[in-house]
Amino acid sequence: MASLIPSFFGGRKTNVFDPFSLDIWDPFEGLFSSTLSNVPALTGETSAFVNARIDWKETPQAHVFKADLPGLKKEEVKVEVEEGRILQIRGERSKEQEGKNDKWHRIERSSGKFLRRFRLPGNAKMDQVKASMENGVLTVTIPKAEEKKAEVKAVEISG
Repeated sequence: MASLIPSFFGGRKTNVFDPFSLDIWDPFEGLFSSTLSNVPALTGETSAFVNARIDWKETPQAHVFKADLPGLKKEEVKVEVEEGRILQIRGERSKEQEGKNDKWHRIERSSGKFLRRFRLPGNAKMDQVKASMENGVLTVTIPKAEEKKAEVKAVEISG
């Protein structure tokens, strides 16, 4: 029996329900001369797990990402940092096994892989990333480097 869950796999690397599912969102694009040339090409994996919504909050001390991943165990989620200050969060929710005598009336919970990538600003301490998962919520915290205050030096005017 064919699966009742529609396939979202196609030629384009973005899910129609989640325009940021595989795109790297760069909030600093255009401000610096950075390019995406140092980011590896994305694989053919496409998000079918459309509920992988992620919030990004910046506090005075850190960048905090929160992802609602109900039903996933921490072993099913990977948090990685890549060159070019890229934070990558990915995982997979397995499809529920269809029994021989099962009769589905409704399928609303999505399954499949998800992959989200974010370019972090220069003040993120990439070597101090911490992640925790509690009650289906993944929290990734990346401390910020202290901003150096501009030193003001008086210049004597001659003449």
